[in-house]
This record gives sequence, C-alpha cells and structure tokens, in this order.
Amino acid sequence: MIVTKELTKVYHLGGTKVYGANEIDLRIESGEFVSVMGPSGSGKSTLLYLMGGLDRPTSGKIWIDGVDIENLCYAKLCDLRKDKIGFIFQSFNLIPTLNALENIFVPLAPSGIRNGQKAYAKKLLELVDLEDRMYHTPNQLSGGQQQRVAIARAFINKPKIILADEPTGNLDSTSGKEVMQLMRDMNEEKGVTIVIVTHDPNIGKEADRTIHLEDGIIVKEVSDRKLISQHSSPISHKIKS
Repeated sequence: MIVTKELTKVYHLGGTKVYGANEIDLRIESGEFVSVMGPSGSGKSTLLYLMGGLDRPTSGKIWIDGVDIENLCYAKLCDLRKDKIGFIFQSFNLIPTLNALENIFVPLAPSGIRNGQKAYAKKLLELVDLEDRMYHTPNQLSGGQQQRVAIARAFINKPKIILADEPTGNLDSTSGKEVMQLMRDMNEEKGVTIVIVTHDPNIGKEADRTIHLEDGIIVKEVSDRKLISQHSSPISHKIKS
C-alpha cells in the first residue's frame, strides 16, 4: 500500500543540513497497522507527511497504492489524497464555526456531497458514539469527542489508508484508549491500512508492527513484540553540513 525508496527530506537551517528523513526504504502492506516511534526530532511527522503527499521529498520515491506520486501535479496529488488517504491530526483541525456533522463533510468540499454520504456521515458519528452530538460545535465538545469527530472525518471518503499524527497526544488516558480501539476496529473490520505516529510506548505497542526512527533513519522494526530488524547506529548520519 505504501512503498518508499531512499526517501530523503533535507531541511536547511542556516548553513547546516538537517535530515528529517535519510534514505528511508519502507514497505507497508495493505491492511497493516503500523506505529512509528522515536524521540522528538527523529523524523516521525516528516515521514508521515511525506507518505501522505502533504510534503515533497528532497529525493527518493514514494508509491501509494501502486501510484508513483513524485511527478503528480498538485491537482492529481489532491485527488489521490482525497480518494485514498484519511488524515488525523493531533490538534484535531476542526473548523470552529461548523458543527460535528458539517466538519465531517469538509473533505467532500472539492467534489460535493453525493447521494448516501450524509447517511454515511451520520453512521460514522454513531460509530464513534457521537450521534447525540452531531449538531454541536467543537467548543461544545470535550477533547476526546473532538478527536472522535476528526476520526469520523478521516473515514468519510472511505480511504484505503489512515495516517494519524499523535492522535492521542492531547487526550486523557481513557479517551486515548477509546480512540485507539476505534482505529483498531476500522483496521480489523474494514481492512484499512493505518500508520500512527506516537511517542507513547503504550500506544505504539497496540500496532502489529513498530518502526523506530532516530535522526531520520529506521534503526529497528518490531513485529508482534519481536525484533525483526536492527539497523546500525545513525550517529554518522545525524547532521551533515
């Protein structure tokens, strides 16, 4: 579902090159539930945004469901994101003047709301246990409820992939567990491929496979609690000038 080849993203800070991603080779299969972990500044969010086409790599390749996105124009890249990818952000990114139901419709704006999508949006709100809050605006919802609206919004286009950036970072432990269970249910029942960035080991271990990053490099991968690959230390790649 997602393949990267020598994926690299370089940021220029003054006269120094900092690698958010450093020649990452990665393959995520359809239906996998993958967590990406690492310390602050390790490149977790950079990798997620590159995989979602929200940022462009400095070099390297990315394939999404068999499509090489490197040379897609902006319009076609937007279409690919709309059709195949749902995003969940730590900060929710809900529009404060819209109610929960209207916020779920936001990804449909470019193409319009089609027959059956209103009913599906309401079904999603039922799934996240917010059917009695669909006409509430974000400031009338708790943090956990807002994140559940964001999850429902991510699924409105029935994407094949969900990319979640610290989706439990602003939630209490109970709400965080509920959010993770919702994503696990979508993964198991709908076969949606899920990639979640997190710094919380308790959240990370919920995934089937965990990718550990340091300084933009994959240093190890763990599957079903067992080490499946261990890479060399990234010390030599940390910062290049």
